[in-house]
Amino acid sequence: MSPRHLIAISFLALLIACGDAPTSTSQDPAPQAATPTLDLDHPANYSRPSWPVHYDARVLLQDNTPDTNVITDRGATLGRVLFYDRRLSINDRVSCATCHVARQGFANDAKLSIGFDGVARTKAHAMRLANVRFYTPRMMFWDRRAPSLEAQAIQPIMDPVEMGFDPSHGGLDSLLGKVRALDYYPTLFAYAFGDPAISEARIQRALAQFVRGIVSLDSRFDQEFARAYDPMLANRGILKDFAGFTAQENRGKLLFILARASGGAGCGSCHEVPTFALTGSSRSIGLDEGETRVFKSPSLKNVAVTGPYMHDGRFATLAQVIEHYVNGIQEGPSLDERLRAPENGLPQRLPLTSADKAALVSFLKTLTDPTVMADPRFSDPFVP
Repeated sequence: MSPRHLIAISFLALLIACGDAPTSTSQDPAPQAATPTLDLDHPANYSRPSWPVHYDARVLLQDNTPDTNVITDRGATLGRVLFYDRRLSINDRVSCATCHVARQGFANDAKLSIGFDGVARTKAHAMRLANVRFYTPRMMFWDRRAPSLEAQAIQPIMDPVEMGFDPSHGGLDSLLGKVRALDYYPTLFAYAFGDPAISEARIQRALAQFVRGIVSLDSRFDQEFARAYDPMLANRGILKDFAGFTAQENRGKLLFILARASGGAGCGSCHEVPTFALTGSSRSIGLDEGETRVFKSPSLKNVAVTGPYMHDGRFATLAQVIEHYVNGIQEGPSLDERLRAPENGLPQRLPLTSADKAALVSFLKTLTDPTVMADPRFSDPFVP
């Protein structure tokens, strides 16, 4: 089949390639289309984002895309198919997108997601994915155990709870065998990489390209900052009142951005504006006494639509998250130094009023970006 056409492979051919389909149950998801629908003559634009003015050179320096895996439209197109393909789970029931739901900010509203068997739960809350490319240390997962997005990309597929291709189910060899047997993948791998060879490294690269392509650039915050942006100012105009914000939202913005010594809450020292990705120097936030793990959090873009919060989903609302910084920070070896009082090194609680806390919540809601959540480039290609 030529890659210069819409992909359309018969369901019968798919069954021949894959063997018998798994037995359906009342708990099974709706059947997935036999093949993805893609216009390979006109791939979507993933490689050339239209960066708004406030995504200036300083911001783009934070991009963690390696020289060995530069985003291409074709590579990200393949990554999109892999991301949504439930056949990459051992029983064809879940995909990456099952836990990272576009309309829920590429996360989901469960504390812990349900794995491929429909019963077991994952070990951590699904992270938001937008702006993952701006975390400069490149390490992924809440506990930072993967050194890069490429290394992270395939681990959920091979997890014994998430998608099931663990050693007891044949591991990598079984996964690669299944992918190679699906008629549309040789075409797509040739389209992305120049030849039809299917390997772990290529799956990792394509998935990472797609996920890095998910950038949030069109929240109300972005729109207002672009209007106020002034490259001649040291703060680039971020401290101006935004004309389209309410007084409460502008107050929340200042609290978020300004350091504590300047009357703010200092949130921006860890969550960098305008990507709201975590700074590379950030550590843990004292969720539990004696915590030794150093956590990574996702960008705060779309945070208002992606509760519950934290690695274990312990907080149901943004108000509860903010209350943690007011009254809940616990001592531990991994606590970020910015959360310690300079005078004695003890955990520092924010002296926020009720009005301050409400203002911060209002500001965080301005980071919601409906555009990226509804963008066809990041939608399910298996939906007709």
